[in-house]
Amino acid sequence: MFNFEIVAGGTVRDVLRSRRREVLDLVGRTYRIHEAGQTVNPDSYFLRFPEKPDSRIIALPAFLGPESGVAGIKWIASFPKNTESGTPRASAVLVLNDYATGYPVACLEAAAISSARTAASAAVAARALRPEGHRGRTIAVVGAGVIARNIGDYLHAADCVPAAYLVHDLHEPSGQALAEHLRTTQQVPATFTTDLAEALAADTVVFATTALKPYVTTPFKPGQLVLHISLRDLAPEVVLGAQNILDDVDHCLKADTSPHLAEQATGSRDFVTGTLAGVLNGDVTLDTARPVIFSPFGLGVLDLAVGAFVLEQARSDGTAIEIPDFFGETRRW
Repeated sequence: MFNFEIVAGGTVRDVLRSRRREVLDLVGRTYRIHEAGQTVNPDSYFLRFPEKPDSRIIALPAFLGPESGVAGIKWIASFPKNTESGTPRASAVLVLNDYATGYPVACLEAAAISSARTAASAAVAARALRPEGHRGRTIAVVGAGVIARNIGDYLHAADCVPAAYLVHDLHEPSGQALAEHLRTTQQVPATFTTDLAEALAADTVVFATTALKPYVTTPFKPGQLVLHISLRDLAPEVVLGAQNILDDVDHCLKADTSPHLAEQATGSRDFVTGTLAGVLNGDVTLDTARPVIFSPFGLGVLDLAVGAFVLEQARSDGTAIEIPDFFGETRRW
């Protein structure tokens, strides 16, 4: 009853790398469960630092529902200046709690979990929002960090393989590295470009940056699909010129995300077309004469679902590390 386990980053990485298709299915199911109101997903809580305005640590509490019996919290730090020394921007842990007792049962290294669920959500959206597929098309990736690499891997797992990739990043070595990764893993042409406008003209545009303020002001064209994973790249007029699919409307319209800025500019949420779960359920119909933007705020329930899956696999593989006597007292008297 009072067991506590650790799942280290290497184990998390190995589980996720070998089971991407299962993670894709899991993320899609979790979106539907959330849409049906069976989860609890409170607001994320941001710890900010006056001397480091670009840095933050975020708490994402969530509950997957009584049927799963899983609650927990992700505690994730984003320190963009880490990349200057070659260190990943994000680091995280995920604590899972037992619903029956409230006791924590496991702690998992969660930067990989967070990246995987983010990338999987992008791939689920890429498949659902362009159901005819990506063959013969170009996908541009703006921002070439860890998240972008994972998005490429999950697009491949979801069979969203284009004719070619374009990569744009302010740091050319990072962009070249991502282009090489895409060429190697997907066997398709992948080119680095210094021209943002060239990237923005692609059939599908993926944003995976650390931008704090919008810098894209030119609206997209009919037929373009935008996976706006980093959330703050697009000016309000760009958002208002497209159909907008969110993961959760209330969650996304806060914290000065691009959709939130669009709401502030208009005083309305009429520009929101629906949610990704609505598309998956067949409840949302898209207009092919307008571009589509997917903007996911990132839901803690996705972290829980993926984390619980990783824990189950680690237990099965014998790679979860049990910590004896983790709790100092296990009796009330």
